[in-house]
Amino acid sequence: MHLRTPTGFPPCPRRDDRTNKMSKEAVMAETWSGEFYCVKCKEKREAEGEVKVNEKGTRMAKAVCPVCGTNLNRILGKA
Repeated sequence: MHLRTPTGFPPCPRRDDRTNKMSKEAVMAETWSGEFYCVKCKEKREAEGEVKVNEKGTRMAKAVCPVCGTNLNRILGKA
């Protein structure tokens, strides 16, 4: 049994075609350096962190406190 695509519709890309295209692109992680507030030390600390986007589209910088090792978060705004 051979399945045909209905006329007027573009052919659907195969799964392996999509993965090959994605693997060829270079992805660089965005970093942000500045002041973070450490909740454990209760002070502002200078650190450099990686920028991540949450499910709502808000950009957040995540780093580690250089003094106590606690995870630091800083909200940067919408992407």
